[in-house]
Amino acid sequence: MSAVAEKVAGVRRARRAMVPGVTGKTVAKLLRILEKEAPKWNAPIVALAAQQSQSPFLTLIGCILSLRTKDQMTAVACERLFAKARTPEAMLAIAPKALEKLIYPVGFYRTKAGVIRGICRDLIEKFGGEVPDNIDDLLTLNGVGRKTANLVVTQAFRKPGICVDTHVHRISNRWGLVKSATPDKTELALREVLPRRHWIDYNTILVAFGQTLCQPVSPWCSRCPIAAACPKIGVVHSR
Repeated sequence: MSAVAEKVAGVRRARRAMVPGVTGKTVAKLLRILEKEAPKWNAPIVALAAQQSQSPFLTLIGCILSLRTKDQMTAVACERLFAKARTPEAMLAIAPKALEKLIYPVGFYRTKAGVIRGICRDLIEKFGGEVPDNIDDLLTLNGVGRKTANLVVTQAFRKPGICVDTHVHRISNRWGLVKSATPDKTELALREVLPRRHWIDYNTILVAFGQTLCQPVSPWCSRCPIAAACPKIGVVHSR
């Protein structure tokens, strides 16, 4: 590294050191600011689906379709699938190949078609066709992990949970609110420091924020309404 580059890097480190990490007591202020800005951004597709359908089942299936898939593709697949089936029984009545075709081109569409059919069978056999409203029961469904379980609980049932995806994991660590290596560890850490009143909407706010401004590489710090309060931990380049 050249002397100039070292000096620039030193200035950036010094600036970051001057801004304290976000704490459980100060995060509420940042979330209030972001919540006011959020209407300018596109809401996450699963949150929109939950609001529009008011169906825990459709929210759950939408979550499965959204995994490792862009929101635009998820929206198309959801619209096409839900026009054909809106209950576990109706979903199982669709032939496996036809189901794959309906959800194409979401990522891993063949695997997801199998997962969806398995979830529908489990819901009928274990829960009378109804989606359970707690994380422990949701985790008994094959193909449902903590991210999906938390998202269903918060978005479909409006019950406390912390859904941690790549955006929530990245931003929570970038703020210094937590210091964790994986999304699952971030969830556990957030349960200790994030005030409970923010649990339900934390994911929706941070996903929209992360997709629009606080991106993984070269975030838009110049446009960020909370830039002055952010320690920018791990940020090397920004715009």
